[in-house]
Amino acid sequence: MGKHRVLIIGSGGREHALAWKLSQSPELECLFVAPGNAGTVMWNVPIPVQDIAGLVEFALKENIDLTVVGPEDPLSLGIGDAFKEAGLRIFGPNQAAAQLEGSKSFAKTIMESAQVPTAKWQVFEDPILAKEFIQRIGAPCVLKADGLAAGKGVIVAMDLETAIQAVDEIMDGSFGSAGKKLLVEEFLEGQEVSLLCFSDGKTALPMVPVQDHKRALDGDLGLNTGGMGTYSPPPIWTDELETTVMRDLVVPTLRVMEERGAPFVGVLFLGLMLTDQGPKLLEYNVRFGDPETQVVMKRMESDLLPILWACTEGRLSEVGLEWKKEVAVCVVMAAQGYPLAYIKGTPIKLPDNGTKDAVIFHAGTGISEGELVSAGGRVLGVTAEARTLQEAREKAYALVDQIDFPNAHYRQDIGLKGLG
Repeated sequence: MGKHRVLIIGSGGREHALAWKLSQSPELECLFVAPGNAGTVMWNVPIPVQDIAGLVEFALKENIDLTVVGPEDPLSLGIGDAFKEAGLRIFGPNQAAAQLEGSKSFAKTIMESAQVPTAKWQVFEDPILAKEFIQRIGAPCVLKADGLAAGKGVIVAMDLETAIQAVDEIMDGSFGSAGKKLLVEEFLEGQEVSLLCFSDGKTALPMVPVQDHKRALDGDLGLNTGGMGTYSPPPIWTDELETTVMRDLVVPTLRVMEERGAPFVGVLFLGLMLTDQGPKLLEYNVRFGDPETQVVMKRMESDLLPILWACTEGRLSEVGLEWKKEVAVCVVMAAQGYPLAYIKGTPIKLPDNGTKDAVIFHAGTGISEGELVSAGGRVLGVTAEARTLQEAREKAYALVDQIDFPNAHYRQDIGLKGLG
């Protein structure tokens, strides 16, 4: 196959985890990360993720033969199409397929066509009609901004008052164009699980299941965040569930996308609710999750590079995927104040005795005057693997304790659900 020159786009924990995994591939010639963070500093290129023309120009100049897109924004902006037009190979959906995440109402119409089990829903552009509908269906219900809101445009309203307030909150312009349309859904009961799948447009291969912890505080309290930690696999997941999800949710979705002339190539990420009536789909994402990727990469035995390559060539059916038996846990260390206004520039000292079982993935980190400092909301993803969930948790938190990051905010209960 020859050696490959690879570019990863993004600057979070997900991108560091992808870089960490790809850098181990015998098929890699060289790696670049744009713009990256302090953990990927040896590979970084200072090009922002929205500068699609700049990224295309760089990829052409450096003879990049595979580009891997981390975040959703550039996908929704059409980076996939821009790279293909320039004759460049890219792993990630084109703009039409990226609407699965970019527009909640588009996603719901695809679920409907594919007969994917999901919550009952309605879309509104008029806040008055939305409120009348909520009065009619009652609480609890779920309200979602239609467009991209960095994982924060979802409000689960347990009572009517909160639901009515949420309509104004989402539609008052604070989410910009994302809040012009509002999706109101029935509330589903159960446990949430994320399943990421590699897809080449026709074939999909599931990765390992992950449970995320969205709320800022222990016990699933506090505000919604981009994710405070993950573990894999959740004990509630079974082989039967995986078979059902692939058959009833993934395969029909790929079929409908292909029929619509927007075959899905990239990571199809399913946010699932395991209800008493079986698995139901909460939402699609169109890229590797963050912080899901940290535990998925830690558990992946196979070389990632040939899998991504096979997806871009429509040859995924020829590839096998191997996973470790170990359990992995990722604890996110966030800046003081996150997910609201948070403090940047806090100096951080990391222990130098990392082991192969435990890795510190950088997210919102930077270098200032030669020192490692916090530069974002979610700053580090401390990820450990072990034979059991209990041991993996202990290893991850033992490493958290060795990190000198003043006033860091993190949850103490990541993975506890799986021990319940």
